[in-house]
Amino acid sequence: MTISLQKLRNSFEEAGYICDENTALTVFLALELQKPLLIEGAPGVGKTEMGKVLAEILESELIRLQCYEGLDETKALYEWNYQRQLLRIQLNRELGEEQIREEDLFSDRYLLERPLLKAIRSEKRAVLLIDEVDKCDPEFEAFLFEVLSDFQVSIPELGTIPANNIPVVVLTSNNERELSDGLKRRCLYLYLDFPEVDKEVQIIKAKVPGIADRLAWETARVVAHLRRQADLRKKPSIAETLDWARALVSLNCNCLDGKTVAGTLNILLKTRADQQTFKQEIGIDGIDKTLSQGGNGGEICGCR
Repeated sequence: MTISLQKLRNSFEEAGYICDENTALTVFLALELQKPLLIEGAPGVGKTEMGKVLAEILESELIRLQCYEGLDETKALYEWNYQRQLLRIQLNRELGEEQIREEDLFSDRYLLERPLLKAIRSEKRAVLLIDEVDKCDPEFEAFLFEVLSDFQVSIPELGTIPANNIPVVVLTSNNERELSDGLKRRCLYLYLDFPEVDKEVQIIKAKVPGIADRLAWETARVVAHLRRQADLRKKPSIAETLDWARALVSLNCNCLDGKTVAGTLNILLKTRADQQTFKQEIGIDGIDKTLSQGGNGGEICGCR
């Protein structure tokens, strides 16, 4: 499925994924050049969501590989179904049949596909989401970028398996460690940051149907203030912003004040330390002051 740049922009909008021109252009070029897309940024800025939305837009299967320390080829590429192989050997012995040949044991029927192999062998172009690649070991990363260079894998018992269709590859990184130059060379690079207030208002209105303009703007403004002003261990993600907005709508809130924010703070801040930081650095009065300042967003929405 080919897609134009304008169609891609429209599709992002229809899917409720609000992004700027540079992001849409970078994704378009990754699709056109059939290059992996490496997205870096803080947790919660929409990196993983990009892979999910692309699968939706391209009407492709989403295949996800969650990276972690100690991840190896048997969990990412393939593994033999040893239990089934042993059962086959035992059954042959019990039935008195000839000893099974090695090439029969190491065949497709005993092969367990893991995400990388599944994406390469897919009959239709799949979207391969390699999530939090910075958490895996450097040795696995080196193996990974070789696979992404040629889009083929070698299985000793079966030989070299080239890709039926080159998958759309999205890699995400939270910058927990520096990725190798080898991996970066093979990818198009995109950095995502937390959205500005106006952009987050658009995201909220796209994802929370029926929310009032005023509440959407005040929600985005408070979240931006928390990310910018408070010394938080974990800044509220976009997903947590949306959860908070839905909660406020379910509480029939028409506007925000410091007391309401403090009462629903556990939806945004998920650690006791961050909640204490809010009380010490911002507090109810700080939220009321922020909201009273209004600004262009408030004037546009008729807030205050």
